[in-house]
Formats: sequence, structure tokens, C-alpha cells
Amino acid sequence: MPLRPARCYRRIKGPPYTRKEYISSIPPVHIAKFEDGDPKGNFTVTLHLVSMTDAQIRSNALEAARLAATRYLSSEVGSSNYFFKLRIYPHHILRENKMIAGAGADRLQDGMRLAFGTPIGCAARVHRGQQLITVKTTEQFIEKAKEALRRAASKLPVPCRIVIVGEKKEKVAA
Repeated sequence: MPLRPARCYRRIKGPPYTRKEYISSIPPVHIAKFEDGDPKGNFTVTLHLVSMTDAQIRSNALEAARLAATRYLSSEVGSSNYFFKLRIYPHHILRENKMIAGAGADRLQDGMRLAFGTPIGCAARVHRGQQLITVKTTEQFIEKAKEALRRAASKLPVPCRIVIVGEKKEKVAA
């Protein structure tokens, strides 16, 4: 079965389901790398992508945001002129009680009997004001880094803002 839309898992409902020692068949986290670029560079400006509401973000959305931002940065700025860090990890395991529609479906499922659900993916629970992504760069590449974070924010199911922290002053970009 294909993935259900992100709107089905966006809201935080109930306690987190994270105890992996009790869960069988945990799906893998789909994030290839959490850091990219030059970690030892001498960067003067830090940009943060900050969540504006509480939400859950699935691991495939995090990977899409990471990929969009790092591809743009590496092509426009160069991999030695930035450092990218994904600051959240998808600990929460999502469950789904799969329902079958079609002829003969009454013999293949139990409906709501024992409807706890099977693990289908992982999500990160984020809160208002939490930093999701951090990009460090120099002052000449601020606009490129803002564009990369804007592209990453378009892949996430939560409204975000960009906060710029530099040597001289701190400002918020919408």
C-alpha cells in the first residue's frame, strides 16, 4: 500500500511511541546524512530554520528538505563554503491500522477489532520555536543560504521562519 498523506500524521496525538525494545519490525529512518558541507570551516553567520507550531514531521519529509537545501547550497555556494546540520531525529514510530477496500475485503481484515496498528514509518515531534535545520556560512552567501532554507521549508508540513544570527546583530527573516 502507498503512503498516506502527511496530513494524517501531522498533529501530535497522545504520548510518543518510541520504546524500540518493545516494537517489532521497526521501519528504517530514511535520512541519509544529518550533516553536510565543511564542518571545520570558519563561518561568521548562522541561519536557523525554526518551527512556528507543534507538529510531527515524517522522516521522508525531513530527507526531502535536506536534499533540497544541500543540492541548492552545493551548486550555488560550493561544498566548502557552508555547513548544514539537520537538528532533529525521527524517534516517534507511526502506526496504521491498514484497511482494505474492494471485493472480498470482509474476509481479509478485522475492522476495529484490536486496532492498535502496525509500524509504518518514523516521525520527529517538533515544538514551537524549535530549531529544525542550521546552516553556517559567510556573509557573502547569506541570500543563497536563505533561499536554501526557504526551499527546505517548502518540503515540511509545518510553517517555519528563518532566524539569522551573525557577528554584529541578530535578525529574523520571514
